[in-house]
Amino acid sequence: MPKSDRPYRTVVRIFGMLFRLMGYRFDVRGIENLPTSGPAVVAGNHIGFLDFTFIGYAARPRKRLIRFMAKRAVFDLPVVSWLMRAMGHIPVDRTSGSRAYRQGLRLLDEGQLVGVFPEATISRSWLLKPFKRGAAGLAANRGVPLVPVVVWGGHRIYTVDGHRTLRRRMPVTIAVGEALLPADGEGVDELSARLHLRMEALLDEAITAYPDTPRDDDDRWWLPHDRGGTAPDPETAAVLDREAVARIGDSFE
Repeated sequence: MPKSDRPYRTVVRIFGMLFRLMGYRFDVRGIENLPTSGPAVVAGNHIGFLDFTFIGYAARPRKRLIRFMAKRAVFDLPVVSWLMRAMGHIPVDRTSGSRAYRQGLRLLDEGQLVGVFPEATISRSWLLKPFKRGAAGLAANRGVPLVPVVVWGGHRIYTVDGHRTLRRRMPVTIAVGEALLPADGEGVDELSARLHLRMEALLDEAITAYPDTPRDDDDRWWLPHDRGGTAPDPETAAVLDREAVARIGDSFE
């Protein structure tokens, strides 16, 4: 067992106990698309603070651990920092991501799964934002599978703007799509565009099949604007995202 596997597996077990205690109703689809061995880049949408825990938890039947890229600020938090490093996750400085990129390549060379959130920050519209090139770039650089994953419902548990709840039996959908393989002569931007289209389709299916509906008008915040929800449209959400990032002195770049 690699040095970083023991704390990672312990954390997965702890989160598993917490999820069972809360009675979350997981609907995991397409998990057979996650390879049981060898390197791959796992690209996920980003709607809440627990996205990486849900995706990592869903990977358990495949007996795989995903090393996620996460913003450096997370690695500055007491205790959390130690855990993130012990689990082999990758700190990302958004102003200069080359070090994280090199670390991601090294992990792929070791045959591991590298998790990336191509949107970089949580989407307040709950729909996909434009992608950064990192996920596709890693996959293209090493010629490894690029596995699309979407989470839906997790944002109802804990996300931006003070949205959090301890409600039990919350449904959470995790959909894993067929892996994309970089085509001969395909550029990173083209691969990233294909990834975006694939994830849009997965997200649309997950939202359509989701078993819950809002309890009242005040509870429509978690639905996209084009699904009868009160979430901002993507253009308005982009402005809110930038304002929120600026308030903490961070950057999208």
